Amino acid sequence: MQEFIPQELPVSLNLTPKIYKLLTTASRKLAELNGFAKIIPNQDILINSLVLQEAKDSNAIENIITTHDELFLAQIDETKITKNAKEVQNYELALKTGFKLLQKDNLLLNKHILEIQRYLERNNAGFRTQSGTTLTNPLTGEIKHIPPQNADDIKRLMSNLEKYINDDTDELDPLIKLAIIHYQFETIHPFYDGNGRTGRILNILYLVYHKLLDLPILYLSAYIIATKDKYYKLLEEVSKTASFNDWIEYVLIGVEKTSYATISRIKAIDLAMQEISQTLQKQKDTIYSKDFVELLFSHPYTKIQSIEKGLKVHRHTASVYLKICQELGILDCIKIGRNKYFINIKLFEILSQELIC
Repeated sequence: MQEFIPQELPVSLNLTPKIYKLLTTASRKLAELNGFAKIIPNQDILINSLVLQEAKDSNAIENIITTHDELFLAQIDETKITKNAKEVQNYELALKTGFKLLQKDNLLLNKHILEIQRYLERNNAGFRTQSGTTLTNPLTGEIKHIPPQNADDIKRLMSNLEKYINDDTDELDPLIKLAIIHYQFETIHPFYDGNGRTGRILNILYLVYHKLLDLPILYLSAYIIATKDKYYKLLEEVSKTASFNDWIEYVLIGVEKTSYATISRIKAIDLAMQEISQTLQKQKDTIYSKDFVELLFSHPYTKIQSIEKGLKVHRHTASVYLKICQELGILDCIKIGRNKYFINIKLFEILSQELIC
């Protein structure tokens, strides 16, 4: 098999009525998601909850498997971080870093992509400069794709991609461009490691860049996991046929489905917050406060020190608050070693469910 060097962007497209119909549906559902995100007053709750799920699913595509318990515990106790949970945390940090850089510069540049990959892989290798990278079938060892091998080709194609991403004069709908950008990045495969995860972060940041979302809360990784074989097959078909239509349809369906699923999750979190607020106000209004409820929803697991610090109260007071919540059935308590951890039962259940069924 020879190396495959994709053509520079833009590409010639012959979009069908079916694509335009899917585009309308996906755009409408994405706009609905952006509106629903505003119903949670504390936006950090959404980012913390949904970014973690995306990080878990995106890493799972690379066969980095973590349990929800591993992840939730690692969020509040650094001594409990497993190797795979650390990989997920790196992804979460890379996504949040990319979001901050995008807010600061109002552009989505190669230097940002390099920074995202650096956080993911914890190295400064940058774009590939050595030949020899191939993509193989993990089961058979068969070579499926040989990306550009020459460092100059990689730089040229990434510079072209950067220009395409930030070209605001292009009249092509951003969701169509999203599909093309994702294909191009994955085909260039510019890094030695972390290409898939970097590409999936690029997806969400591109939607934020185009102001289709205010927060990075749409995650195609759950959709890709559910349709993994089709995902790789369609990427391969674009390279073979130079036709993007089936691939664009796939991405638009993914945007619509994940928007719908994310809206459902936001509604569930909002309802759980309301129910717990009402329970506290009716049963024990002396400990109720908006800040306390938001703290309980900042992470599925919490501990006495987190409440003590978050509410600026004495340790004994924080302990009493958590014990009352346990008695009311809001929290569960587990002991690991000498440490007590309190689990937000409703939030744990919501975040433990698969996003795409």
